[in-house]
Amino acid sequence: MDPVELFNEMPFTRLLGIELTAAEDGHAEGRLHVTDDHTTNPETGVVHGGATFALADSVGDAAVVSLAGELVPTIDMRIDYLAPATTDVYAVADVLRDGGSLAVTEVELFDDSETHVATAHGVYKTDGASEANVWQGDAQTSGSESR
Repeated sequence: MDPVELFNEMPFTRLLGIELTAAEDGHAEGRLHVTDDHTTNPETGVVHGGATFALADSVGDAAVVSLAGELVPTIDMRIDYLAPATTDVYAVADVLRDGGSLAVTEVELFDDSETHVATAHGVYKTDGASEANVWQGDAQTSGSESR
């Protein structure tokens, strides 16, 4: 499974304009191509925090997928916004810990002028291979059965 190809074909990342540029060995990088649709106010051009968060989550997830070899769900993510972004935003993620059932990532986000705009920590579930993995599309049960 090529995480770069997988994430770049994902409908959600395509919708938001997120492009994954690298993902291997627990490291991933990606970019949010900012348009007026990503801003809180097109006159100020400040990127909405939700768009930045989506980039952090996607790139952190890709770093984990590069080790796990399958799609993994996010369990928790915390982000600290450090400065407003008004240009494209890029993210660099590294897996800090890859445990038996969880992986922890750190994601740093920067704008085009190298301003550090946010830092995030994510937790992802990595032990899904023993069960049907709905994120992979091979689930054996429908949504109306046990949750």
